[in-house]
Amino acid sequence: MESRNYTIKDIARMAGVSAGTVDRVLHNRGDVSRTSREKVQKVLDEIDYHPNMFAIGLAAKKRYHIICIIPYYIEHDYWSSVAQGIERAAQELRPFNVGIDYVFYNHADKTSYEKACALLQAEPVDAVLIAPNFQYETLRLTSYLESKKVPYAFIDFNMEQTHALCYIGQDSKISGYIAAKILMNRYQEGQEIVLFLNNQKNSPAEVQMQRRLEGFMQYFAAEHKDLIIHDVVLHKENTASNEELLDTFFAEHPKAALGAVFNSRVYQVADYLQKKGHRLDALVGYDLLQKNVEHLKSGEVNYLIGQRPGLQGYCGVKALCNHIVFKKPVTAVKYMPIDILMKENIDFYFEFE
Repeated sequence: MESRNYTIKDIARMAGVSAGTVDRVLHNRGDVSRTSREKVQKVLDEIDYHPNMFAIGLAAKKRYHIICIIPYYIEHDYWSSVAQGIERAAQELRPFNVGIDYVFYNHADKTSYEKACALLQAEPVDAVLIAPNFQYETLRLTSYLESKKVPYAFIDFNMEQTHALCYIGQDSKISGYIAAKILMNRYQEGQEIVLFLNNQKNSPAEVQMQRRLEGFMQYFAAEHKDLIIHDVVLHKENTASNEELLDTFFAEHPKAALGAVFNSRVYQVADYLQKKGHRLDALVGYDLLQKNVEHLKSGEVNYLIGQRPGLQGYCGVKALCNHIVFKKPVTAVKYMPIDILMKENIDFYFEFE
């Protein structure tokens, strides 16, 4: 059909309904019979109707409040990138009367997460962006939001048993499978694998790490069943203890030449290797933290798997806004690309076009 600007009255005439009915369909408010809705939708499809979003923002009297619950962050870390993406979306949405606020918590700290969830429930809110941490506490929060008919979206990690509007992030299991596959590109006969794990490996806050590890081990079960794989459980903060632990491990396992880290702290292992003047034949880790990238360039780390945290934050807020402001359909799952970075391509990498 020829492109032109259609008014609500035009659409009503073409559909054989009242202008009020068209208005209610366009803005998803009030009761409209199924027959009338189908008539209007058929016309909208035929004319390829797209509402003037800027006009909607200027005309809207309602102000929308979105709260983002994410971990505290410092400059250049993973969650700093998430916040940058959220802020980019916030700037674009200000003309539409959308305000963005934060509730922060300490990652992997159950008490801090519980307090953040309680604080969020005390705030008036139209939609919530959640970076989930502990499973039980998250389910309790989402149950509350559902009882209040407040839409919410997940980033970074998905909890499929909830009724989230959408999830935006990586497929953790597939990323672990890919980590194993690229690691084995450097494998030589007789070498052994070492997995550098977190000391909270069984914590409910570390479910994402477990999914990555599951995918990693799935690859080895299918392709390299007989390889020797070691676990080294590192402490999150105790550098001296980690150094002693790694000294002992490498002295006892000289064939351990390929390594993987399933969280953002591959720099812990790389710091140790740099200090000792030692290199693994291949070391793979996650996320483009500044310290990780420095070790990628200097050679202690061979591969980093990026998951576009900034884009996750940006798309999460935009999805919520599409739902509550523009009444547009939202895709239930939006997987981020699994980016594989090496020192040869890291300088050309950027998240946003």
